[in-house]
Amino acid sequence: MNVLKLHLQTTIWTLLKAGSTQRQIERATGISRHTIPAYKKQFDSQNPDTARDQSSAPIQTAPPWPPTPLPEPLTSASICEPYRDYVEAQLRLKRNAMAIYQDLVDQFGFKGAYNAVKRFTAKLRYREPEQFDRLEFSPGEEMQVDYGEGAPTRVLGTTRYRKPRLFVATLRYSRRSFRRVVWKSSQETWARLHEQAWRYFGGCCRYVVLDNLKEGVLKPDIHEPELNPVYAAALKHYDVVGDPARVRDPNRKGTVENAIGHTQATALKGRRFETIEEQNDFLEHWEVTWAATRIHGSERRQVQAMFEEEKPHLQALPIVGMQYFTESQRTVYDDTCVRVDHSSYAARPAPIGSLVLVRIFEHRIEIRDLQSKSLLRTHPRAQRPGSVILPNEERVFNPSRETLYILNQAKDIGPQAHRLCEMLFGIEGRVGQRKLWGIVGLGRTYPHRLVNSACERALNDGLYSYKHVKALTERLVADALAAIDSSPETPPAQAELPLTQEHHLIRSPDEYADLFARCSAQS
Repeated sequence: MNVLKLHLQTTIWTLLKAGSTQRQIERATGISRHTIPAYKKQFDSQNPDTARDQSSAPIQTAPPWPPTPLPEPLTSASICEPYRDYVEAQLRLKRNAMAIYQDLVDQFGFKGAYNAVKRFTAKLRYREPEQFDRLEFSPGEEMQVDYGEGAPTRVLGTTRYRKPRLFVATLRYSRRSFRRVVWKSSQETWARLHEQAWRYFGGCCRYVVLDNLKEGVLKPDIHEPELNPVYAAALKHYDVVGDPARVRDPNRKGTVENAIGHTQATALKGRRFETIEEQNDFLEHWEVTWAATRIHGSERRQVQAMFEEEKPHLQALPIVGMQYFTESQRTVYDDTCVRVDHSSYAARPAPIGSLVLVRIFEHRIEIRDLQSKSLLRTHPRAQRPGSVILPNEERVFNPSRETLYILNQAKDIGPQAHRLCEMLFGIEGRVGQRKLWGIVGLGRTYPHRLVNSACERALNDGLYSYKHVKALTERLVADALAAIDSSPETPPAQAELPLTQEHHLIRSPDEYADLFARCSAQS
């Protein structure tokens, strides 16, 4: 039989004792009035004095508090009770209720329904309670970071709304948070958001717990995760240790997960913003006005008060901020240089033909070993393309096979071109082969005679550069074309020839007419 819960039975008993009718109890509790008489009969049998008083004259008295607990109602035993041992053994084998029901019917002649077995196994099945260990942290020890979704924001220049990415950084001890929304994320954006958070808090923590997203972690690993180089450099600059959470284990960073949910459900729910700056201003106002002044549920303390206690324990920030860079692999050419933005930089002691790691900063270039990441060379970044940053003592002057091939190409153009290329190689070494390739390439576009004349003029002028030779060649070509256009000996344009109507190769019209007549007769 179906039995009402204990608190509903107590409610019925209290209302009956107060003199309420069955219809009044039905309206107040939602329990059918046809169910109430059975419980009234049970209460009367347990309390005969109260039933006698109610039969004579109902007295409106307040029920005692706390109410006297009622005895547990009698329930009928399950039809599956005789098979308890067998069912428990099958449950330990991880079998479901349907399989157990089928075996009971086949082996024991069970006459009950499947739902009876389903209810019985649900009571017997043991569920291991999920355990959560609450971690305690010292002030300034840990910060947790993660991405979520912000409120819909209008895309600049359109009428369309889109949700930006919501970055949240939360101090684990005080639960004070930093919130920013951005349209796009990258390695540099991810690192810059960390830097903004630490400057917002006025200091940085000992280590930061993050998810295994690509902006922060290249290769997840519980022991030695591989961080993105820009993010790793930012953590090193601020003396912070990165601690990626285990894959598919969000409970490790539950504080920031709750902070994201709190932000989305309370601050941003149902809102729209016209610009991303407007949303960031609102988030900062909401954090200071509401989130920081709230009483935290588990700590029973104000978040701002805990943050004031934690702030002195944060690490001091460096005077100079993080210098961001882009990283790529480059090959060391036979002139011992690497090419970056059409400029050459010395790469020794890296051997010729090897791959090196190049970090491109705003004002400098770092060349590092590809495996150990150790620093090999540092150069100031060239301000204009085509620059060569290579000391004279490191230049290579012995000709390579490429050098000999270029000189043979120059010899085909003319002796002056060959002489100029030899002189350029003698001055700059292998690093000047790019200029030699440029001079040789002029011979594929312009006549060799003009290119050779331009090289002769460059030798006379003492200006040994590809740009000067190219300008002289273009000037010589323009002068030659102008001389051809102005020459009186230029032959006149050929006149249009008249059409020829009679020729020994042209058949007469009568032959074509006879051919057409024969074809039409045959068809």
